[in-house]
Amino acid sequence: MASGSGSSISKLAAESETTTGGAAAAAGTAPNSDKMSWGTELWDQNENLSNHTNKGIDALDKLCNLLRDRAAIETEYAGKLRRLVKNYQPKKKEEEDNEFTSTQAIRNVLKEVGDLAGQREVVSETLLLQTIQGMTLLSKQLREDRKRCLAEGGNLQQNLTTQLSSLDRAKRNYEKAYRDSEKAVDNYKKADMDLNLSRAEVERYKTIMTSKIQQSDDAKNEYANQLQKTNNLQQQHFTILLPAVFNRLQELDEKRTRGIREFIIGAADVESSVAPIIARCMEGMVKAGESINEKEDSFKVIERYQSGFTPPTDIPFEDLSKLDPDAVQDSTYSNSTSHLLTVKGTISANKIKKRVGIFSLFGSTKNSLTADGQKEDFSDLPPNQRRKKLQAKIAELQQKISQETNARDGLMKMKIVYEANSSLGNPMTVEGQLNESEHKLEKLKIDLKKYQGYLDKANQLQTANNSPQANRNQLQNGHRASRHSNGSADDHHDDGDDQPDDAGSLSSSASPESGLGTSHTSLPGSGQGSANENAIGEDAYYETEVEPLQPLGTCRALYPFEATSEGSIPMNEGEELQVIEIDQGDGWTRVRRANNSNGWDEGFVPTSYIECTLFA
Repeated sequence: MASGSGSSISKLAAESETTTGGAAAAAGTAPNSDKMSWGTELWDQNENLSNHTNKGIDALDKLCNLLRDRAAIETEYAGKLRRLVKNYQPKKKEEEDNEFTSTQAIRNVLKEVGDLAGQREVVSETLLLQTIQGMTLLSKQLREDRKRCLAEGGNLQQNLTTQLSSLDRAKRNYEKAYRDSEKAVDNYKKADMDLNLSRAEVERYKTIMTSKIQQSDDAKNEYANQLQKTNNLQQQHFTILLPAVFNRLQELDEKRTRGIREFIIGAADVESSVAPIIARCMEGMVKAGESINEKEDSFKVIERYQSGFTPPTDIPFEDLSKLDPDAVQDSTYSNSTSHLLTVKGTISANKIKKRVGIFSLFGSTKNSLTADGQKEDFSDLPPNQRRKKLQAKIAELQQKISQETNARDGLMKMKIVYEANSSLGNPMTVEGQLNESEHKLEKLKIDLKKYQGYLDKANQLQTANNSPQANRNQLQNGHRASRHSNGSADDHHDDGDDQPDDAGSLSSSASPESGLGTSHTSLPGSGQGSANENAIGEDAYYETEVEPLQPLGTCRALYPFEATSEGSIPMNEGEELQVIEIDQGDGWTRVRRANNSNGWDEGFVPTSYIECTLFA
């Protein structure tokens, strides 16, 4: 009986050794596989593999966040570049400086900076729509696949743990049954050798021994079965099932690693794709810098600000012992006026505060000013600038005439076609457009003729007549031109709004200030300061007694008139006034009326607002 139990135990040990050796042999052949895999090489590193794959996906997310933040920076950078370009765009009032090469270069640099902003926006949008979106999807997929693999590996490990528990329980039962059978055999042997026991007692011990041996054999068989199952499951677990899970984790991690490589290369390719355009922007900036020509800009400054006046000659010596006091005052006046004329049309003239006098009367009327506030004939500009403005205006009108002529010719051809074939259209529909085109063309031709006349007149001006020295000589000699028939003084000169006279008369400009003297101070007791005091200065002026002008007739106000500029006077409807100077063709009549201080108010009113009755 004992020897039978020993042989069974030896057989079980031999089977266990055979199973263990087979598993070891299978494990030993794994390194000889064609591919090094996690399933064979890292069969016992479940926890480390789980941590590694989790860290790998975290690294992918970190790269995704890095590129997302970079895209945000690119967007912010592009926005700041565009805001920079907007802030430094030349204002409308600075458009006249566009002729300078330096200003044009700055505008070109701003344009290139705007193009750079566009390329930064392309980089940002491409990263967001392609790279970052792809990385987000890949990270989500990898986490889901990893979760499934870990869950499957956990189930396999749980099954193996359950089988190992069953094996351990069967082994403990077998060990207990074996000890009980050994004890029952010893008891039976003792009872069989004890002569004091009855036969029945010996048989009872024998029955117990047989029962215990049978239980031991059953436990042994159960233990052997569980051991067989456990070994088979363990071998399948570590050689097939778990390696398959680890291999999927390996594929998952390799996919993640490959994705990181592709996304990094893709992000670099996005930057490389815009690099040629950025390089061209840099080349454009370099060309903009190289296009600057300081000599050309200096020449354009001369063209813009050159007045055309000649520098004043030497001031002659005045022997005061040979001059009367009035001549001394005339000399002082002429020197001051000459200074004002000399600075006219120069850069420093911008710093002189302009005085609003009677000469601003016509300047304030809307019909005599261009859209930019200059006179229609540009007579408020220096000669050179005036000629350039007139030439530019003539060129503009000629271009408009050419365009309108082409449009008229087209309408005429269309009308001829419609008259030849009425099915194509009604000729009368073109008649209105043709009349309107003819009207525009006629108006443009009139304007062209008018400006050509202005240009011819400007070209006829003598340089000496336009120079400050000529005006000084005229002032010193007392020959300032005046349109007054009675020879009243015309001592006013505006600080930069009117040109010197070219033919002894200022009546060429269609305004009431043409050749006018003082208006409110023409008569004593008017209560107004002399206009000469403002034009010359407080330190050099003189007052003259002026004889009142004889009235030429009377007039009645047909409409009320509000005086809006110095030199004009208001009047009420039906008011009777004295005419002291008739209209000289500029649309203004000089009148006067008595005031409450026993003096006279005189000034200009629109001729169309009054009904005149002249004395015979």
